[in-house]
Amino acid sequence: MQIKMQPMGAYQTNCYILSVEGKDFIIDPGMNATSWVTENVKNPVAVLNTHGHFDHVWSNHELKEKLQVKIYAPKDDIFMIQNDPLGQGTPPCKVDYAVDHDEEVEIEGIKFLFRHFPGHTPGCSVIERDGVWFSGDFLFRQSIGRWDFPASSAKDMVLSLNKVLKIKDDFTLYPGHGPSTTLKSEQKMIPFWIKEVQSSI
Repeated sequence: MQIKMQPMGAYQTNCYILSVEGKDFIIDPGMNATSWVTENVKNPVAVLNTHGHFDHVWSNHELKEKLQVKIYAPKDDIFMIQNDPLGQGTPPCKVDYAVDHDEEVEIEGIKFLFRHFPGHTPGCSVIERDGVWFSGDFLFRQSIGRWDFPASSAKDMVLSLNKVLKIKDDFTLYPGHGPSTTLKSEQKMIPFWIKEVQSSI
């Protein structure tokens, strides 16, 4: 398993290419991601979205057309990807597969678990494969995703933080912004973040 990463756009959103058994999976292709992705894939199979915010899905449509790949995204965030509700000018893109909560999907023999952690968005998910989490905008190094956007939920974020606090296994985290970290490192900060989010409710 190989991972390539490149920050994209004004928000420096991490776009990842995960290569497994000769198959390339593109995770969260943000603004202006198309040229970097096309230069770094040999056998593109699918685009996987952790959630629906524009800076993570901006290049979905362009890559779908250019590479002839399917889009997999959390079902509760599809309205963002197909309709641009925040009016950011995001190119709308039809999602081919609506991923259910905590669903394991299999794409050409490769399995991914979409762990559902709503709060930042209704469908916000972590994509898991072989001890690695692509944590999107749920967990960052020493931080968490914002819970004050339209369609965000502080109450859901508290539930998600309590949920992730109970996970005993460790994972390497590749977040949507900033450097990589580990789940065990971030779990130390989660009680603090639970109090922070609760104080805003």
